[in-house]
Amino acid sequence: MRYLLELSYNGTAYHGWQVQPNVVTIQEVVNNALSVIMRQPIFVEGCGRTDAGVHAKQYFAHFECDYDLPENFMKSINGILPQDIAIYGVQMVAHDFNARFNATSRTYEYLITFEKNPFYHQYAARLYQPLDIEKMTEACNLLIGTHDFCSFSKVKSDVNNYNCNLMAARWYYRNDLLVFEVTANRFLRNMVRAMVGTLIQVGEGRINLEKFIEIFESKDRRMAGVSAPACGLYLVAIEY
Repeated sequence: MRYLLELSYNGTAYHGWQVQPNVVTIQEVVNNALSVIMRQPIFVEGCGRTDAGVHAKQYFAHFECDYDLPENFMKSINGILPQDIAIYGVQMVAHDFNARFNATSRTYEYLITFEKNPFYHQYAARLYQPLDIEKMTEACNLLIGTHDFCSFSKVKSDVNNYNCNLMAARWYYRNDLLVFEVTANRFLRNMVRAMVGTLIQVGEGRINLEKFIEIFESKDRRMAGVSAPACGLYLVAIEY
């Protein structure tokens, strides 16, 4: 039987989602908890990879097991998992359902603060000067549509192509936080953080829109800005 989990996690203490040798990852911790509850080895497959330090407000993963979930599954699994990972729901799905490949869109948010605030430490990137939000909005609007996003991707990624359909992108203020919200059918490794880092350069006046277009069309990651810190990035919604 195949089940789908809905969960969220604070990624501060983890080296990303995917299991890797010699480091602790969210996938590994969830695998171990499920294996204890189900009394058999369990391997979850996630809806995507998140880098070290990146958070997820909504995340989905599927797994298979040989029998029905125990009656107290939700209470038991959350009792085993650490405080920075929480399971919110579980449901049986079709045997061919895939948490990653059946997803039609993903939405990320990137949070920026301009003040020293202990409650945003490790949960938002801090900048020290105001940004030209109008210019940054103009720049991110140029990214809407289906394009090659190689300029904003780690080049040694295990992908067949760098094409993504960017459905929406905007900058706005949520109280005292500056938020970048972006939705696409797929995201490449490091893509959102590279985009944010380059858009910040636009907002600082270090590059103009013509240069931003040149960077985007170059398909050369070396021309784009430094990746924004992982702590400000959140996966916030998955659509199926």
